[in-house]
This record gives sequence, structure tokens and C-alpha cells, in this order.
Amino acid sequence: MNSKEIRAYSEECCKRVQVCPDFETDVTVSPLLFGNNLEHTRSCVYTGISAQMLRNRKFAGKPECYYGCPEGWYRVGERTSIIFNENEDMPVLHMNEGYTRHADDYHMKRRHECNAVTVVNYFEGEESGIGQKGIGIQKDRDYEVRLAAKVWQPTTIRIALTDRDGKVYVQKELEYDNPEFELQSLILCSPVRDENADITISFRRCGTISIGAVSLLPKENFHGMRPDVIELLRRMGVKLLRWPGGNFAGEYNWKDGLLPADMRAPFESCMGLETQPHSMGYDFSEINTDDFVALCREIGAEPFITINPTWNTPEECAQWVEYCNGDGSTEYGRLRTERGYEEPYNVKFWSLGNEFGYGHMEGDNTPSGYGRMGKEFGEKMLAVSPDIKLCSSGPYPNADWVRYAAKPLGQIAPLVSLHSYVGQPVYAEPDQYEEEYYECISKVDTQCRELVHRMRKDLDDDTLRISFDEWNVWYGWYRPKSVNDGIFTASMLHMLIEEAKPSGIDMACHFEAVNEGAIRVEWDSAFLTPSGEMFAVMKNHIGGRLCFVSKDAVATEKDGVLTITLINRSWDGEKKFMLPYYGEVVVSRLYDAESVLPYSDFEVKDIEPDTAGENCEVTLPGHSVMLMQMRKRNS
Repeated sequence: MNSKEIRAYSEECCKRVQVCPDFETDVTVSPLLFGNNLEHTRSCVYTGISAQMLRNRKFAGKPECYYGCPEGWYRVGERTSIIFNENEDMPVLHMNEGYTRHADDYHMKRRHECNAVTVVNYFEGEESGIGQKGIGIQKDRDYEVRLAAKVWQPTTIRIALTDRDGKVYVQKELEYDNPEFELQSLILCSPVRDENADITISFRRCGTISIGAVSLLPKENFHGMRPDVIELLRRMGVKLLRWPGGNFAGEYNWKDGLLPADMRAPFESCMGLETQPHSMGYDFSEINTDDFVALCREIGAEPFITINPTWNTPEECAQWVEYCNGDGSTEYGRLRTERGYEEPYNVKFWSLGNEFGYGHMEGDNTPSGYGRMGKEFGEKMLAVSPDIKLCSSGPYPNADWVRYAAKPLGQIAPLVSLHSYVGQPVYAEPDQYEEEYYECISKVDTQCRELVHRMRKDLDDDTLRISFDEWNVWYGWYRPKSVNDGIFTASMLHMLIEEAKPSGIDMACHFEAVNEGAIRVEWDSAFLTPSGEMFAVMKNHIGGRLCFVSKDAVATEKDGVLTITLINRSWDGEKKFMLPYYGEVVVSRLYDAESVLPYSDFEVKDIEPDTAGENCEVTLPGHSVMLMQMRKRNS
């Protein structure tokens, strides 16, 4: 933006707004606009929602130089010998028979996924094994350890939590006498708090053991996930959750999730899509379909599942639908029932792959090729569960994709996916801070809204609906939180509410909540970022009758309560709003901040509005948001 554009935008941001509700409207705010993604990327699952505490717990990848230890682990014992077992390369001592594996219907071509580690102790009485550093443990908390191991002689294996110098906090032993892998578990209660503890797995008998997988979880978890993170998703009001991707959907094989969590092989990120840069390029398959649906039910969200049409067959994707929605009379519905989930999941929303047409996804990336593929998959899935709603993929808006993919698929896939990320502010030069802020915030309209309008024009068919299922400020996963992102998120949610009916937006998903924009997860705590706080504010509109909507003000009425959210997008100028006096003010909360720069947070203040007469005037400082709720008089 040049100086003239900045001045014009700043003046527009500060214009006075008169909120004049229309209580006769029949438009309501759909909960499906308040969606998020749960893609297995970077730290969303690993060190995010997953309660799993160990790195490389299934020994994926290649070993270290010389000692041959798996990445992320170290050798216990100066004369310990480590033999790194790769299933395809170790036809000795039956070591090629690993513990982790893929399901039978696995067609992808990946490497170094199904490994184990063999530990040899040549000297009776010496300690041999493997260990891992950097484990955060909390005082008086119980931790469950699971160990899949096999031995060539009866062996006592010790599991210990220690300090970084080897001082033992707590330890227990497991007895193994089985030449085949056996999974055992124990509980360790930590007597201390230590952000940088070690875990060791060791034995003192002369002999050999093989370890196929190790797990360390707090005993209190929800399907292997962190309850504190789940509570924040609920607090945000997430009503639609898209999983397992995103790009990761092209690396996922749903039937692997039918295996026990410790037995599921890791997935290699083979396309260089950086979906797993924080976990060595592998996902460790911690969340399966059952876990995902349980999470959705726990937070009150609709599940939205993306299939893998490149590496799963149409029949396998139809089986996934049947597993979710079939009753006990169907093959896969019966399988779900036998696994302890009697009632059908009734997953309504399914996406026919992710971002086909951009070139970074495996498979046919031409519009006509994708259209043919989507038709084959979609028809098979609908034959199993006719009530599901399918979403087609593509690089929209794009006229060729509309002509050869979206419209031909329209009879079976009424939803069409749209993704948009705006450029991040760098905030490197102080004299450019204001310009960068406005450049980012203005993109809600000049980029995201404009893409919606272009897509609606290209689709030119009201039966084709938009699923705006990825949006954010770019690289939200590599940046600290900021009020800049909070103002952007608030503005996007206002825009989605405003455009939902005229532009045919049926659903939308921010990308993504956990460790990539809305929720920050630390080893011992989790909290909402300014973006997450804005979701928690805007969720108050869900299900309300839309009485007034503009860029900076939204008013909804529900159960005799008028909810109004106000945004001042200005860098530093004040903005005045005139509001109707609907009744008793029950909430009047300002989200203000001194700065929009990285690490900034909203300061939340309860304020007393001036409610004299039939209207009240509210003045918001720069880059702030307000939530006001009034209960109807005599209600």
C-alpha cells in the first residue's frame, strides 16, 4: 500500500457506524462457519493435541552415525550394541519381523516406516538399553508407559524416569520371556516437576532384546489427546472439524487406524510438503477415525473427513463411509460395532481429496481427470450412505476447473472447496509497521472476499455451494501470536457471516487451531491466542437471527438476547458506533491492546456503556474488538 492508500483505508476504518437491527429477518448464522482444521501438520498433533510425550516412538527413518541409535534416542551403556532393524533389509535373527505395520490395504510407496531397534548386551551385569532426553514431567502425575518388546532369553526390563544426569526419580520393571513381540504397560508417578527429564529402557542380563514401539502418556488423556487442548477447542466454539487434511490426507491410509495405536506404522511425508518437519518427516498415526469422531462429539463439532483418492481405491473410501455410517448389518458397520462403537457416527461431510490442481498433491491434477476420478469415488461413497454431502477440490476460482470438475460433479458434490491465505506482516522496519498491518487486514476484503465473489460468479449456479475450508494469515505456524492475527480473524468471521447467504458460503474452516494460529500448546499448559479469543467472542452469534451485518459490526438475536460484535480495524484511530438500546446490558467487554506486533495479547476489560435514551454510543480505540449483549426488555 502506498501512503495515499493507507490514508484512505485508515479513514474508512474510522468511519462512524450506526447499527440498525432488522428483527424481521429470517437469516440465521450457521454453526458451520465456525470450523477449523485438524490436519497432521508440523505441531498440530505432535506436541499439540496429542498427549504422546515421546519423539520417534516407533523408530522411523534412519539411525545415527556409528552407534546406530534411532533418531531422537541415545544409547544406554558404554558397551551396548544397537542394531537398527529395517524390515526390508534385515533378514537375520528374525529381526525383519517388526512390530509396527500397515493395514493390508496399503498401496503407497514410502520408506523407513516399519522399523524396530535391537539392543545387545554382551556383558552380564552391565546396563544396556536406549533413552530419550527432554521429557517434561509434572509432580504427582501418573504416566502410562507401554512397551512392545521381544527377547531371546527371559529378561527383566527396567523403565525409569530420571534427571538429565541419570538420578532416578521413579522406576519399575517388566518381565519378558517371549520371542515374539509382547505389549506390556505400567504406571509411573512422578515425584517431581522437571521440564527436561529422561526416560530410559534398559536391562542388565547378557543377551538381546528388540523394541518395536514405546509410548509415554499422562494417564489422564482423552483417546490419547490432551484434555486441556480439547477444552480450548470447545471454548473457541469449533462446530466443524476437517480431518486428516489438508495435504496430509494424501499421505493417510484410513485402514491403518484399525490397528492398535502402538502397532500402526508411521507415515512418511514423501512429497516434501513439510507436513511433518517437526517429527522427522513422519506422522506416527496417533489419531484414528474413532478418536477423531470422539473428539468431535466431545466439543460439539460436525466431523468433515477428507479422503485419499490417489492411494485408496473407490471401494476403500466407500468402506470408510460404511465404517462411519453403516449399521451392524453392513460389513464395516459391524466392524465398528465389534470395536466398541455400536451407534453409527453419521459423518455427513466428506471431501473428495485436497487441493487437486495445484501440483503438489499426488494424482491426476487436471480438471477433467479430477472430475472423472471424483465422480467414480463419489458415486461409490453415496451408494453406501446417500445422505452424505460431498465437497470437490480444486484451485478455485478457476474457470476450467468449474467447467470440467465442479459443474460435472455438481449432482453428487454440491460443495466446492476454496482456500486462501494472506501474506504475513514481517514487522522488520518500524516506519513500515502501519503499512504492513493495513496490508494484512485489508486482504480480508481485497483478497478473501474478492475470491468469494469471483468464485460465485464462475460457479454461476446456486446449487453449488462454497466450502471456504482453509483460511489464515500465512505461516501462522511459524510465528508468535499477535493482536494483528486477532483483528484479522475477527474481520474474517464478520466477512464470512456477511457473505454466507449472498455468496453461498455453506461452511468455513480456519487453518488451523492447534499450534497454528488459535491455540498455543506448551509442555505443561495451553492457552488461546488472540485469534482463538476472537473465535470465542464470535461464537456468540451461532444460531442467532442475523439482524445487522457489516465489515465492522454484526448483530444477532437469539432467545431474547441481542449480541453485537464491533471491530475497529484502525491502526490507532478511534471508531464510534451507535447502538440501539435493546434492553439490560449483560455483557459489555472490550478486547484492547497497546500493540499489534508479535507476542501482543488482548487486554480484556468490562466497561460501562452510555445507555441514556434509546441509543448508546460506544467508542473503540484502535485495533480493538467489543462484545456486547443485551437482554430484551420485559423478557
